[in-house]
Amino acid sequence: MKQQNSYRKTLPDFSNLTAKNVQITIQDMVQEHRKTINSLLKSSDHITFSSLVSPIEDMQHELSRTFSPISHLQNVLDKPEWRNTFNSCLPLLTEYNTELSQNTELEKAYRKILNKLDDPQDPKFNLLKQELQNFTLNGVNLPKSKKQQFIQLRTRLSSIEAKFSQNVQDSTDTWKLNIINEDEVKGISVSILEQAKNRAQENGLTGWIFILDYPTYHSVITHAENRPIREKFYKAWSTRASDQAEDRQWDNEENIKIILSLRHKLANLVGYSNFAKYSLAKKMAGTTDEIINFLEDLAQKTRSTAIKEINVLKNFANEPLEAWDMSYYVEKYKQDTYAISDEELKQFFPKENVQRGIFDLAKKLYGISLRKNPNIRVWHESVEFIEVVDQKNHIIGGFYIDLFARNGKRSGAWMDECVIRKNLNGEEILPIGYLVCNFTPPDKQGISLLTHDDVVTWFHEFGHMLHHLLTKVDLPSISGINGVPWDAVELPSQFMENFAWNYKVLKSCSKHFKTGKSLPKNTFTKLLESRNFGSGLAMLRQIEFALYDINVHLDHNNKEISNTLDILKQIRKKISLINTPAYNRFPMSFSHIFSGGYAAGYYSYKWAEVLAADAFSAFENSEIYNKKLATKFKTEILEIGGSKDIMQAFINFRGRAPSLEPLLRQNGIAGETE
Repeated sequence: MKQQNSYRKTLPDFSNLTAKNVQITIQDMVQEHRKTINSLLKSSDHITFSSLVSPIEDMQHELSRTFSPISHLQNVLDKPEWRNTFNSCLPLLTEYNTELSQNTELEKAYRKILNKLDDPQDPKFNLLKQELQNFTLNGVNLPKSKKQQFIQLRTRLSSIEAKFSQNVQDSTDTWKLNIINEDEVKGISVSILEQAKNRAQENGLTGWIFILDYPTYHSVITHAENRPIREKFYKAWSTRASDQAEDRQWDNEENIKIILSLRHKLANLVGYSNFAKYSLAKKMAGTTDEIINFLEDLAQKTRSTAIKEINVLKNFANEPLEAWDMSYYVEKYKQDTYAISDEELKQFFPKENVQRGIFDLAKKLYGISLRKNPNIRVWHESVEFIEVVDQKNHIIGGFYIDLFARNGKRSGAWMDECVIRKNLNGEEILPIGYLVCNFTPPDKQGISLLTHDDVVTWFHEFGHMLHHLLTKVDLPSISGINGVPWDAVELPSQFMENFAWNYKVLKSCSKHFKTGKSLPKNTFTKLLESRNFGSGLAMLRQIEFALYDINVHLDHNNKEISNTLDILKQIRKKISLINTPAYNRFPMSFSHIFSGGYAAGYYSYKWAEVLAADAFSAFENSEIYNKKLATKFKTEILEIGGSKDIMQAFINFRGRAPSLEPLLRQNGIAGETE
């Protein structure tokens, strides 16, 4: 009963939550926490982990879970009050947290406590080491005037980053296209057409009204037979929040300049020559040269495969290929060569069956059961709450699932923390998370059919969720995904993606929405055969983004960057095999690095993918539901949070250092250089 109460009392009450009340609570909490910390530092000459660090962990946990619904709801609801509250609270919290990390007395106290610990394997030891690094990175050693300057820079940066993300969302949400001619919508999926027609009818118009959510964009760019329509959508998508968009009021060009300038100044203040080096202080990779060499080496090993792919597509299309043709002809080629298509596969993946299959996989691997709890209040009628139960029928956590695209909801897919696991001072708090995607909403019959790409995305985010939920670390600062180096945080998610390419697992996830039959083995074989076509081009595209990210955060002779498009143009000239139109403004919507935590860290996807492919290769050489292997992965990787060295944890699991070969093999890349 105690566990049940601790789990329920930490959940946000989404039916009664108001932006104003939460904002007042946050403001009061920050003031109270300031007083408490000052009191703790003055209360005793004999300061211990229990007397100082534990209470601060409690307070930070309380603040995090109170702010969580504000941060979340402004991303998923079309309600201005939540965005306004988020924008009001963000500077306050940024200033408070930076101020905390600049507290000289607190830093000295943490150092004294660390010096009394002699076990590097003790989670307390690792927490204190990370916190001391945070003190340094936030300017604890700066003179008072420079500390204040750092706080001002950090506070302004957080607000501009939030503005960047909100501009992308607003620019995306405002775009609409009314199509009357039936010839122009040929090939677009039935579910997308149905929604577009309903939208037109609701607005008293004929034909179809299309919006720019990802399911619509993906369907058009991949399936629309009308080439000018594909280009129209490509241009709308690639010019979001830019000077080339139809509505230019959300142009992010100036925000990018400000963000990069502020980051550069922050890094300089604490002794780093550029923000890239500052960012790497808390990552696995040692130097920017190491990252660039890793990416360029991967590009060289991938290039010959990508060249073969582009030549195959050119011959197949029998016309010059533009950027808006690539997805279309990759799909057409797969249909022609492997007799497999997105539309055929979708019939086997109704949302409910995919969910059942993913939950079944978690039970077989980790012995946990996942069940819906309809009594938990949510923020939208399509949202579900899932309880997670161990083999002893004890609830160990839970998460909200918000899967469908809608207006006002940020595009993309992500996992975020609602409540972090904590077990201090006799109080156990269970982890709660948010799992968010943007799949095609259910039709009039309540059926939502997912593409296989959607299925892979769901597996990916579920991997993050398992990392959050299965942690055994009781200290919030290093529990779950906290304290994990950013270039390793994608390991559990990309590891889980691999299961979406296994027949036993996919069969469990599938059930034809009309016949009720599971995915046939021959259909899966075609899917597997088609898996790697286009992987070389996709790899180069991700490397292009990662190189752009690391380069814009390197030192540019202390000058504000006038135009990062020039940097991207040079990287594309070296890396890309696809002609990019001059109007493309991809950076203006690159939220991952300009507002999403991946600044000078986008390479992490490829870095962690090496670890994930190698980790999964252990299952490929065994049985897919190998409980012993899964338990070892859970123990060595998923449970440890940021309490241990992640490279050593990988070696403990795999028995050796990671190898690049499994990733190349998995993607069908030969690995030869030109």
